[in-house]
Amino acid sequence: MSQDNVSPLDIARGLRGVIRRLPAIARGFYYYSLKNEDRGLTLGTLIEANANHVGNRPAILFEDRSITWRELNGWANRIARYLQDQGLRKGDAIAVFLENRPELLAVVAGAAKLGVACAMLNTSQKGKVLEHSINLIEPKMVVVGEELVEAFNGVKADLKPRHPHPFQFLADINTLNAFGDAPDGYVNMAEQVSAFNSDNPALADPPRLGDTAIYLFTSGTTGLPKAAPASHRKFIKAYGGFGLMSLAMEPEDVLYCTLPLYHGTALVVCWSSVLAGGSAIALRRKFSASAFWDDVRYYHATIFGYVGELCRYLLNQPPSEQDRNHTLTKMIGNGLRPSIWKEFKERFGIETVAELYASSEGNIGFSNFFNIDNTVGFSTAPYRLVKFHDGTRDPVRNGKGFLKEVAKGEPGLLIGEITKNWSFEGYTQKEATEQSILRNAFKNGDAWFNTGDVLKEIGCGHLQFVDRMGDTFRWKGENVSTTEVENIIDGSGMVEEAIVYGVEVPGTNGKAGMVTLVPQSNGREFDVNSLFAYLQDNLPAYAIPVFVRVTHAIEKTGTFKYRKVDIQRAGYSLGHSGEKVYAWLPRTDGYTLLTPRLVSEIDGGKVSF
Repeated sequence: MSQDNVSPLDIARGLRGVIRRLPAIARGFYYYSLKNEDRGLTLGTLIEANANHVGNRPAILFEDRSITWRELNGWANRIARYLQDQGLRKGDAIAVFLENRPELLAVVAGAAKLGVACAMLNTSQKGKVLEHSINLIEPKMVVVGEELVEAFNGVKADLKPRHPHPFQFLADINTLNAFGDAPDGYVNMAEQVSAFNSDNPALADPPRLGDTAIYLFTSGTTGLPKAAPASHRKFIKAYGGFGLMSLAMEPEDVLYCTLPLYHGTALVVCWSSVLAGGSAIALRRKFSASAFWDDVRYYHATIFGYVGELCRYLLNQPPSEQDRNHTLTKMIGNGLRPSIWKEFKERFGIETVAELYASSEGNIGFSNFFNIDNTVGFSTAPYRLVKFHDGTRDPVRNGKGFLKEVAKGEPGLLIGEITKNWSFEGYTQKEATEQSILRNAFKNGDAWFNTGDVLKEIGCGHLQFVDRMGDTFRWKGENVSTTEVENIIDGSGMVEEAIVYGVEVPGTNGKAGMVTLVPQSNGREFDVNSLFAYLQDNLPAYAIPVFVRVTHAIEKTGTFKYRKVDIQRAGYSLGHSGEKVYAWLPRTDGYTLLTPRLVSEIDGGKVSF
């Protein structure tokens, strides 16, 4: 198959793998298609089922620890009973601020059994952004890992939780065997939890399929992160659609996950797939290209969860005779670019790439069901690809006010129809939810979710990802909100105007952040590294602009809108009179003034951002 065409022959070849997976596909379709909101099938009951059927098999592998399904279920039950003892009830929420480790999954599982939703805080956040994310949910409690206490203490005094003991501490040790010492102002959660019964809780009003299980945070056009509720249904759909239909997971499988568990790809897609097989998830706190294959061999992993950037980092490692000395045969995730797809499979001996397209808040998903190269696959959800205005998330409407579909093969803005079976769970903020809905798109009264992403059809109903439009871009595996970064820069008191956008850099995935700014005209020389220090204090590293263009004015249209497309097209190029361009180069602690030689090295892919 060429990268721009899926043929019936490709589908026929893919059918061979489908036939081998037929029993798992049949089971998966049942779970994927469940419609009854009142069903008692939830994240908690899935864990209980595995404890009953494969109780002695490993559920979580982490460093030198191995936790069985029976142990995980008992741990989750004690947590559920503790939360219940603290007055938490179905419909309440807690926030979780932990790095990848078993305690995170145990807390999510325990809360889910009670019907308490977990808000999965981004562990890179700090300062105003972290405070905003927590306040969006108004959690009764915040569970804080020892590894993140310093970051949390920066906002702790500004929070106003509605519980007498809101700040729960988990030491950065195996808290099943030891408790550690909680800092002042925190409750030692592990110590408290240990006193409770490990039997499955019997609840008068247990959670249901349609209840919120977690909140995932997403960056969007409103600037600061938005909280998207994800119901137990989302886990059940991923359990059936990815774990069974796409991967045919078995108890002997081990899924290696280095993606952060505050991301939907890790928590919903990867963990649900593991739940479906009664398999094990092997966790690492953070991705390491140099340690990746050693970990895979140590855990005997058969599958791994990915984003495209991770795959590029692995390819950038020097070739080794050990490249195929492993047990990995499958991978599941998103963002694997066509330019490296075949090379990655061939170098590392990967048989199945279960590429998918989905979003934390969206009502539409695609899956590479037939294992065809260079595609996100197809979807059973109702969707359209429509014409859009360049550089925006805004669709083009015709003279009658309706949207216009693109021709086959032409890039188009992906929108998903909102129906009873394909509901849009949206965000906690009603205005943000409404901004993502396109009404009266093809007829009066219809409603569609605007993904903000551009894809194109490449044959047989299969799509290929093209770009992320509008006010977000993707860098280092994270979605970055341009408005959020602009607001933080505006708050520095160092600039008069700032516009943030993403620029393509050779040899990287996604787009690197760049800001064009006008310094304050206070007579003092602008200190770009004072700005850098301020950004480090207020933004996660992936959101700090990699490039800075300092200019005397930013061109606007007659209606006072920035000419963002033109500014973005200039990128980090030099030669603009009276302007300076800086870059945050790898392994440096500040911005470096770009020279023609440095620009040439970046353009040649010689600088590894």
